[in-house]
Amino acid sequence: MDFFSKLGDSIVSATQEVGEKAKGMTDVAKLQYEMRSKEDFLNKQYQEIGKIFYQENKDAAPEAYTSLFEEVVAAQKRIEEIKEQIKAYCGLRFTEEELEYLHKIKWMKGSYVDFLRLWQPRYEDYEITEDAECGLTIETFGTWLNTSLYEIPTLAIVNEVYFRMAYDYDKLLDSFKKRLDAKYENLKNGHWYAGTFSEFGLRRRLSAEAQELAVQKFAHLNDTLHSSSKFVGTSNVYLAKKYGLTPVGTMAHEWIMCTGQGNHRHNPAYSNWYALDAWIKEYGVLNGIALTDTITTDCFLRDFQLTYATLFSGVRHDSGDPYEWGEKMIAHYKSLGIDPKTKTLLFSDSLDFERADKLYRHFCKETNVAFGIGTYLSNDTDVPALNIVMKTTICNGMDVAKISDTPGKGMCKNPDYVDYLNRCIDYRMKNDR
Repeated sequence: MDFFSKLGDSIVSATQEVGEKAKGMTDVAKLQYEMRSKEDFLNKQYQEIGKIFYQENKDAAPEAYTSLFEEVVAAQKRIEEIKEQIKAYCGLRFTEEELEYLHKIKWMKGSYVDFLRLWQPRYEDYEITEDAECGLTIETFGTWLNTSLYEIPTLAIVNEVYFRMAYDYDKLLDSFKKRLDAKYENLKNGHWYAGTFSEFGLRRRLSAEAQELAVQKFAHLNDTLHSSSKFVGTSNVYLAKKYGLTPVGTMAHEWIMCTGQGNHRHNPAYSNWYALDAWIKEYGVLNGIALTDTITTDCFLRDFQLTYATLFSGVRHDSGDPYEWGEKMIAHYKSLGIDPKTKTLLFSDSLDFERADKLYRHFCKETNVAFGIGTYLSNDTDVPALNIVMKTTICNGMDVAKISDTPGKGMCKNPDYVDYLNRCIDYRMKNDR
């Protein structure tokens, strides 16, 4: 079966200030996690009460609760469908045609393509329960080699099942098409300018059908001289293959989390160094874009010195104020004697074309600007998109965490580890010169 088509961040005074900010972040993060933990406990108790009440009355729902009982039944059907779709995903294999295409991508080694020829998803690696406040929890367990490949297909399945079963899908798709047409025309006629941009919306797409409509539509943007914006690619490798586009992506947060924090011998405040060093050893000069915000951009910049800043073609923004981040990155390149005009700032956090237009106009005279646009291109309808993520929480038996530049965007199950990580970062920012 066709695998792809079915899935489809004076010196002393500055250091002290950063250290004070990091300490403040530590205290805030710990308090937030403590509050969240207590809230989660209370919610679980309420859920348990609700489950008992439902089980005792599901055959004869009290009139005041009829609609709620119906919502429970509908949610259960969606969960069962998600399970069936994940099972179907686990039955897929790469075709030889697809493997041959992957082999031609310059940063894909033949040995990895050979591995993919043998690889298959394992349903046994999944644990799907109904314990979360939203009614669904999906966790995967196993080797990083396997579980890293589960995130995107799983999120795509959850999204499509939800929107097909919870709403009138045909109406949603119609609203998606109308909005897509309007976006295309606004770029084509120059109302907005998005510079160089790619489609990053696979994991939160409305459906495989909707994402293909978006990629197909914008692939034609380059056919006309009327548009100065340039659509260069998509993170959906199957669609890149089908429409002759560039398969586009950057390193993920989990790469830095696992490489830097999933080893007992590593100080997690140096996660970025370990990750960047390993990346360069693997890819040589084909390094692409570095991700800055896994354990805050300020900490990233301690490691992103002349060698790495030279070897990587640019950096990606994924949290925090994009203008502050951009100015900080440009200043950093200049401090290293690197001309920012030889580097790229890639923005990918909650973008639409209006935000992209403003960011481009702000930074275009000082550096190259590019955009990775996700949900806005693949799931913009009359109803809000789901804000769901699937992140690594444990590696080699150790907690790992994403801190990010935006409070609330972090991810870790253990607040004590987050506190430890923040203290490590705080110590480094105060004492590492």
